[in-house]
Amino acid sequence: MSHPLFDLSGRVALVSGAAAGMGRATSIGFAEAGADLMLADINEEGMQDTVKEITRLGRRAEPVVCDVSNGAQIRAMFARLDETYGRIDVLANIAGEGGINQLPLEITEAGLIQTLNTLVVGRYVCCQEGARRMIEAGRGSIINIVSIAGLSALGRGHMSYSIAMGGVAQMTREMSTEWSSKGVRVNAIVCAQIMNEGLRKRIDADAKLGDTYLRGIPIGRLGKSEDIQGLAIFLASDASSWVTGALMPLDGGNTAKNAGGSHPGQPNAPDEQKY
Repeated sequence: MSHPLFDLSGRVALVSGAAAGMGRATSIGFAEAGADLMLADINEEGMQDTVKEITRLGRRAEPVVCDVSNGAQIRAMFARLDETYGRIDVLANIAGEGGINQLPLEITEAGLIQTLNTLVVGRYVCCQEGARRMIEAGRGSIINIVSIAGLSALGRGHMSYSIAMGGVAQMTREMSTEWSSKGVRVNAIVCAQIMNEGLRKRIDADAKLGDTYLRGIPIGRLGKSEDIQGLAIFLASDASSWVTGALMPLDGGNTAKNAGGSHPGQPNAPDEQKY
C-alpha cells in the first residue's frame, strides 16, 4: 500500500525528453503514481512507445514534438497543454543535449551560445510558461535536471556544458526564491553518470572512461534511468511540500566524496591500510 502523500492522481505533468532515458522513466513513474501527462521530445517514434506504456497503465498521455531550444515551439506546446488539459501541476525539464565537447581554447562563441540556448534559455522559457499557469492556480512543482558538472569541474572538454549546468542550478535557486511564496516549488535533481545510449558509446570508445566514472561513485555502479523515478515522484508530490530551492543529488555518492578519496571496490584504488 502506497502512502497518500506520494499520490499524483488528478494531476497533470509535462515532461520533456520523454522518448527515452530519464525522461521516459520519469513519465512512466508519474503515470504509475496516478498522473496524466503531456510528453515532449523531438523523437516522435520514441514518444509513441512511452505513450503506449502509459496508456497500458490506465493513464492519459498526449505527445507533442517540441525542440526545447526553440522558444516559439515551447510556447506553442504550452498553448496545446491549455487546450488539452487546461492545467499543469508538475513540470519536469529533462530534455537537452550535452553540448559541444571542446577544450576551452577551442570553443567558439557560436558553440557556447548553442549550448546555453538549449540547456539554459530553453529550460528558462519552459519554467516561465509553467510558472505562469501554476502561480495562477496557486500551486505547482517544477523539477530541473542539473549535472554534477554544474557543481564541480569534470575537465575533458566539458566547459560549455558545465557553464550551462551551473546556470540551471542557480536558475533553480532564483526561481524558487521568487515563486515559492506563490505556491510554486522549484527544485533540481543533480545527476552523476546515468547510462544512456550516448554515454554507452563514449565508454565503448574509451575503455578508461568507465573506470574513471566508477572511481568517483562509492555505490559501485553507474546510474540507470529508472533511478530517477523515486526522487522525481517525491519532488512532484505533496511528500515534498516544504522542499524548495534544493539541489538534490542522484549520484551514487559522487558529490559526497572528496576528489582525493577512495572507496572499497574502486578501480585502481590505493592500499587503504598504507594510507
